[in-house]
Amino acid sequence: MSVIVRFAPSPTGFLHIGGARTALFNWLFARHHKGVYRLRIEDTDRQRSTQAAVDALLDGLSWLGLNWDDEVVYQFARASRHAEVARELLAQGKAYNCYCTPDELEEMRAKAKAEGRSMRYDGRWRDRDPKDAPAGIRPVIRLKAPTEGETVVHDRVQGRVTVANSQLDDMVLLRADGTPTYMHSVVVDDHDMAITHVIRGDDHLNNAFRQTQLYRACGWDVPEFAHIPLIHGPDGTKLSKRHGALGAEAYRDLGYLPEALRNYLLRLGWSHGDDEIIPTAQAIQWFDLDHVGRAAARFDMAKLDFLNAHYIRETPDAELAKDSVARLAAKLGRALTDAESGRVLRGMKGLKARAKTLKELADNAELYVHRLPWTDKAKTLLSNDAKARLARYADKLQPIESWDEASVERAARALVEAEAIKLGELAQPLRAALTGTTVSPGIFEVVAALGREETLARLTRL
Repeated sequence: MSVIVRFAPSPTGFLHIGGARTALFNWLFARHHKGVYRLRIEDTDRQRSTQAAVDALLDGLSWLGLNWDDEVVYQFARASRHAEVARELLAQGKAYNCYCTPDELEEMRAKAKAEGRSMRYDGRWRDRDPKDAPAGIRPVIRLKAPTEGETVVHDRVQGRVTVANSQLDDMVLLRADGTPTYMHSVVVDDHDMAITHVIRGDDHLNNAFRQTQLYRACGWDVPEFAHIPLIHGPDGTKLSKRHGALGAEAYRDLGYLPEALRNYLLRLGWSHGDDEIIPTAQAIQWFDLDHVGRAAARFDMAKLDFLNAHYIRETPDAELAKDSVARLAAKLGRALTDAESGRVLRGMKGLKARAKTLKELADNAELYVHRLPWTDKAKTLLSNDAKARLARYADKLQPIESWDEASVERAARALVEAEAIKLGELAQPLRAALTGTTVSPGIFEVVAALGREETLARLTRL
């Protein structure tokens, strides 16, 4: 059997972290089985669905590298097909018209609340003659669901899950205004899209029972279900913005690499032994549903930072420098010169070794664009004696022909030896003079990356 899966978000906001993980699991499952990964935008909620949200979803998925196969399916555009199926079930006697008035439905809700249970339609129009319908009431179409026995879902993650049919009511397929319900539309779309596996959050597990009944009423094969536990914050509570529940675009802006975020999301609820760093190609080879855990995963920003730092170190300097130059240009409100961009590139090796995010990397790279304002601690290192020593060091730099890290360090050590001082007595004021701070990559690496002209200019301006 060829595997066909889908990711089906509602365009009512950004691509949140839970949705991104669901998309990733579907994408990996399809790629592992050399199957098809489809995208459906469930935009039936016309009041909350916006084009901006659709664009954000598509952009977030593309940035994460979770590109879909085939054309995007928009659920609202298929409303006539959903209605057609509902009316077919009505004609076959597998569904019926319900003429309940708003007052009757409110009465059912009030009774359920008083009895401490959830609202269930009592089936009063299930076998009644439509001739008894009250005037002026447009009917909804309800599924004639089984009332005895149980509905069983063989879930690839949760195992065998059952519910007594007496606990389920006859769900609405088509509203009085002729629009289909979400529960009905999902089943019709999944069937028409030939979906073989439905991989989604376990907040949809209860939906699977009603949807299974609908599949069977239509005479369609029921897909395999896999309901993934939700993501919680590190404290075990529902994931929120304070835990890191941001949109994909926010992680991009904060400087996380898509490959790092994919690796991190993979490990939220799925494992392969003790492996933590799992490149995407390896993830495709290894991924299966058998190793998805049943317990809620806990979001941990420190682990994400660790993975992101790893992938930053693995990224070519030129790619990182390009990103840093763009971020610095936005921060400074001007384009960087070729000389400035060149210094950022030359300094990237030392910078990326200590950065957790691309934003942090760009902020640290600013020292190669201009000397940062002196910190108070840096100022204390720039005594008159220190400035005089730095001037003598500048004199030793002048005749250097091959400007590289080894050459500028030899010049420093020659001065230190001649003046019988410790290397730190030169290096620490040098760092303060060139960068404005007391923290940077190796100072001779900085000197080499700055280049002759910029280094001497900064020392001359002391």
